[in-house]
Amino acid sequence: GIEEAVAGDGFFYAPDPSSQLACMIGGNVMMNSGGAHCLKYGVTAGNLLGVKLVTIEGDVIDIGGAHLDAAGYDWLGLITGSEGQLGIVTEVTVRILRAAEGARAMLAAYRSNEVAGEVVDAIIASGIIPVALEFMDRPAIHACEAFAHAGYPLDAESLLIIEVEGNTAEQDFLLGKLKEICGRFDPISLRVAETPEESLAIWKGRKGAFGAVGRISPDYLCMDGTIPTGELPRVLKRMQEMSDDYGLKVANIFHAGDGNLHPLIMFDANDPESFRKAEAFGADILKLCVEVGGCLTGEHGVGVEKRDLMTVQFSDIELTQQRAIKSAFDPQWLLNPAKVFPLAGNPVLERRA
Repeated sequence: GIEEAVAGDGFFYAPDPSSQLACMIGGNVMMNSGGAHCLKYGVTAGNLLGVKLVTIEGDVIDIGGAHLDAAGYDWLGLITGSEGQLGIVTEVTVRILRAAEGARAMLAAYRSNEVAGEVVDAIIASGIIPVALEFMDRPAIHACEAFAHAGYPLDAESLLIIEVEGNTAEQDFLLGKLKEICGRFDPISLRVAETPEESLAIWKGRKGAFGAVGRISPDYLCMDGTIPTGELPRVLKRMQEMSDDYGLKVANIFHAGDGNLHPLIMFDANDPESFRKAEAFGADILKLCVEVGGCLTGEHGVGVEKRDLMTVQFSDIELTQQRAIKSAFDPQWLLNPAKVFPLAGNPVLERRA
């Protein structure tokens, strides 16, 4: 991958989705993927310089290039996150950065999800921008510890993984500030990795989280709504209430720094009622995200799963304008025609009718 190709020269590519061992850069562009380190470095859109796009007519368009600015409309911003609806990306020019001298992770464990959410808000409000700021709740902690043996505290209701980077002095300074902030909220424990091996162990659990939950549940449904970080305590509380109402467990593992949630709703796909509840639970979570000022998807895209919820976030006028852009690039709606937009008003289905 890109990361391996440039690491030997002291560079790195910032976006690091959890699926980075399997995903492709084209898919990352079309989903505008993020990752644990997007808090400091931004998601895919902020790390692209250009793409080569093949239109439905077969024309090849070079968008952007080996520079940060380009004249005219922001076509690169339009293509990024378009979910394959406007054309096919065949080449990508990315921005690579000089790697920091080093990085260290720390764990902060708390007695409730709400308190951990308050800590996240306090860190962001302090002006300190960690490289990563990740959240895990009790079900996720136990699943990941059983899977990765990362040394996570099993008596915690919530766990924050915080990473800083720089030279040794910079790391010590930032970790000192973060320990002071985290210490205000009566943590169960604070642990700072002293070696690269300890940091890797901490991240092993987080990176293997989805697989870890897959070991304890027949199936799970992952949402990826995004919310303002100040709403984390409220949303986590409401999510637990929903879990109780639906009778389905949920494991929360997400990019807390930018409010990109990844609740994993555990269910049994062989049980139709369990499946129905899981879908309704997921829809309610996404509606809650929009209600508090967030959005339906942070990086996984709309696809088929969320298309009928687009009316929750966008007005009829907004959806009409988005469909007009789709039609300008793809007049016959041949590219992913049944995705992103609600089926009502879909030109392809109207022609077939």
